[in-house]
Amino acid sequence: MGREKDANVKGDGKAKHKTTKLKKLSDHESAGAGGDSLRNSAKPTKSTEKTDNGKNHKKVKTPKTPEPGNSPSKSVKQEPQDDDFTVKKKGLKRKRIKDESIEGPSYSTATPTSKIRNKQHGKEDESDGEAQKKKSKKRTEKTVKKEEEEHPVSKKPKRTKEEIEEARLLKIKKKEEEEQNRWRWWEEEKYEDGVKWKFLEHKGPYFPPEYQPLPDNVHFYYDGKKVKLSLAAEEVALFFAQMLDHEYTTKKVFRENFFKDWRKEMTQEERLLIKDLDKCDFGEMHAMHTAKVEARRNMSKEEKQALKEANQKIVDEYGYCLLDHHKERIGNFKIEPPGLFRGRGEHPKQGMLKKRIQPEDVIINCSKESKIPVPPAGYHWKEVRHDNTVTWLASWTENIQGSIKYIMLNANSKLKGEKDWEKYEVARKLKSCVDGIRNQYLLDLKSKEMGVRQRAVALYFIDKLALRAGNEKEEGETADTVGCCSLRVEHITLHEQLEGSECVVEFDFLGKDSIRYYNKVPVIKKVFKNLKLFMENKQPGDDLFDRLSTSLLNKHLSSLMPGLTAKVFRTYNASITLQQQLKELTNQSDSVAEKLLSYNRANRAVAILCNHQRAPPKTFEQSMANLQVKVCVLVERKKAAVKRCEEQLLKMEVQATDREENKQIALGTSKLNYLDPRISVAWCKNMEVPIEKIYNKTQRDKFAWAIDMTEADFEF
Repeated sequence: MGREKDANVKGDGKAKHKTTKLKKLSDHESAGAGGDSLRNSAKPTKSTEKTDNGKNHKKVKTPKTPEPGNSPSKSVKQEPQDDDFTVKKKGLKRKRIKDESIEGPSYSTATPTSKIRNKQHGKEDESDGEAQKKKSKKRTEKTVKKEEEEHPVSKKPKRTKEEIEEARLLKIKKKEEEEQNRWRWWEEEKYEDGVKWKFLEHKGPYFPPEYQPLPDNVHFYYDGKKVKLSLAAEEVALFFAQMLDHEYTTKKVFRENFFKDWRKEMTQEERLLIKDLDKCDFGEMHAMHTAKVEARRNMSKEEKQALKEANQKIVDEYGYCLLDHHKERIGNFKIEPPGLFRGRGEHPKQGMLKKRIQPEDVIINCSKESKIPVPPAGYHWKEVRHDNTVTWLASWTENIQGSIKYIMLNANSKLKGEKDWEKYEVARKLKSCVDGIRNQYLLDLKSKEMGVRQRAVALYFIDKLALRAGNEKEEGETADTVGCCSLRVEHITLHEQLEGSECVVEFDFLGKDSIRYYNKVPVIKKVFKNLKLFMENKQPGDDLFDRLSTSLLNKHLSSLMPGLTAKVFRTYNASITLQQQLKELTNQSDSVAEKLLSYNRANRAVAILCNHQRAPPKTFEQSMANLQVKVCVLVERKKAAVKRCEEQLLKMEVQATDREENKQIALGTSKLNYLDPRISVAWCKNMEVPIEKIYNKTQRDKFAWAIDMTEADFEF
């Protein structure tokens, strides 16, 4: 498998198998949102590979990045590539992992002394050895047979061809029945404006179980001494103990927020005693939690089945509702249990206590003529409403950020589907008037009114960079996150010249969910000059657009087109970018694996544009190494059957490249919320790619309306 086999290959005079050269997106592209800066990625690069039989693989194209607003270009400094890749002129070729890592240490089954002994004693000892081996083998066989009689192992019987075929037909039949029973609401007439339903009945939310005290053998210690905590304080302490192996509990902000909220739950006596978190010992509580997790992981098949059935009973009772007398699945019918707030990014409120939600906190929404949900014994609802102009079933206010939480229907429901459809139709209408809107805001850059100029620059950023508008919030309500309209002077830096480009704006701020937005974008001179003007005589903490708000901006947009908001621009640019990229990247003659890589690259371009980031998975390096080892091993093992192996090998290389390019990009948000599904469905039909390769079962249910109604000639 290592050097020896490579030598054998050379001896046979056969050429080494060359893996496909695949182009990946640069580190610069995955660093932030796109817009003007996204134009800088390399043009599509075609790569080929020759195999042992001299044939070439199909060519894989690398995407051009999106230009949502025909924005100016700028040069990009190439970042160093990962260690696992070697840069070539045409794309990237994956390095082989060193032979030692594949081979591992080699051990001889016979020691030198045993070899000498065998030579000295000759054939006589060999025959004695054979006799000993036979005796040992018989003893082993007897032992194994006896153990099998005492403890028979139940082997899963191998299914016959008939049984496999029967299962396949049953699956097809179930799928057909599901399709027949699907509520085809998109073929029905819509209700008058504002009305979402005529009848709504449900059982209300499912509340988490009450806290169970610690067993007598598990203790909390303070300053080395055993302390019996009150029930409320003990529950919060356990929340922290459960997270001891997570990096959150090492962060200063998390620890300070936790300790402050924990002390609020303590008794007066406990507060006088427990004053330093560093003196707290949660070790036994953490060990108990770890043991429970391990026990759940090691449950028997019967225990897992019993748990599954118990959970299914809860789903059957609380997980469905009747909407206009059709049974619909509820998305999040379980109220989140109490715990410690984590947030995303470096959220300033991480570590704070998420309090337990009681029925008295919950507002129920249902039909007047329906059966009103019954609250848990001894409790009552905060309020019962009958509002058919909203889509939520229950709501309450959470204590961390004061935001309202809702129980809504599942993504594949009528209410969600209608909302999606309407959203994409509004974005689609923008296509017909976007050029006029762009021309107008370019003219407004020279307006005599400062407010109009600020609005024009904000619209330029929202259109070109897909920035969120940003909503007003009360002081101290949430983290210091901003959008376009709430940018401050400190969030941008202006560069007359930077990296070979003129009029560059450098953005650095925390966006939604405390995700950092960092981007360096060349802009037109009019925008650059206006930004200079807006920043004059202002402090770093002052608003950049001090005469603009999100509501004023959206009010202006709605006057240009009914239903138009800043978010519609974001959805429009995301969907139109996907459609453009798919046309550019996909070849009809590509394999399904190559077409899927092209689709993910197009989706990735949108995710970069919208700044949909994620932290690289903890197991990323190991999974990539494992994948690379599989590729190398596969090449060695399948040398005699290269022709049969090529397709599988290419698929793995495509998967590796796709995963590498995707390590810091979250594709799901744009695919489910910003990309008109009809674009993807039409692409699948045109390219003969199964829809299952793009959308999983849940997503296919969510977009059933689009899958059913979309023809191959659909244009956004």
